[in-house]
Amino acid sequence: MAEAIKVLLVDDHQVVRRGLRTFLEVQDDIEVVGEAADGAEGVLRAEELKPDVVLMDVKMPVMDGVEALRRLRELGNAARVLVVTSFTEQRTVVPALRAGAAGYVYKDVDPEALAGAIRSVHAGHVLLQPEVACALLSQEDANSGQGRGGSLTEREREVLGQIAEGRSNREIARALVLSEKTVKTHVSNILMKLDLSDRTQAALWAVRHGMTE
Repeated sequence: MAEAIKVLLVDDHQVVRRGLRTFLEVQDDIEVVGEAADGAEGVLRAEELKPDVVLMDVKMPVMDGVEALRRLRELGNAARVLVVTSFTEQRTVVPALRAGAAGYVYKDVDPEALAGAIRSVHAGHVLLQPEVACALLSQEDANSGQGRGGSLTEREREVLGQIAEGRSNREIARALVLSEKTVKTHVSNILMKLDLSDRTQAALWAVRHGMTE
């Protein structure tokens, strides 16, 4: 049996954390390893517990979710962060994704959909809804990364197209008949050549430059 996905809950409302824990703990493949009541505590707990996925609220005291994301990136923490936001706070999603979030869910998300989102980001997917992708693209400098695409090999361009479709390394490896290790190498090269920080930025770059169907 595969090892359970380790999840850290970061939310300033105890009732919310309790509700999330109650639901997630009945999932056979998900284990809640800890909780935090604000962003600063969340960063400390993430460093201590090394979770696979962090479920992070945006608006919190002491340190908000966006700043916590930046701190985790600076520390090189490997956890995938899934931001929890309300529909009315959609504008806060853009800075969160820029700071390194792997995606987001709304606070009224269906419990089964939440579990699916956790599994998805853990598998390497980027969760972007169309309206948020458009917001990100509209805020990007039109010249950002322009011309760098010519330095990509044909195989790297294929991998980048797969990233833009939201596929994980395992799925890309299967689609292109490559090993996962080779795909990881291609992804690293793509990020380096395009001077991008993560898969989310790579996916957006590919969308802007017409590399998706």
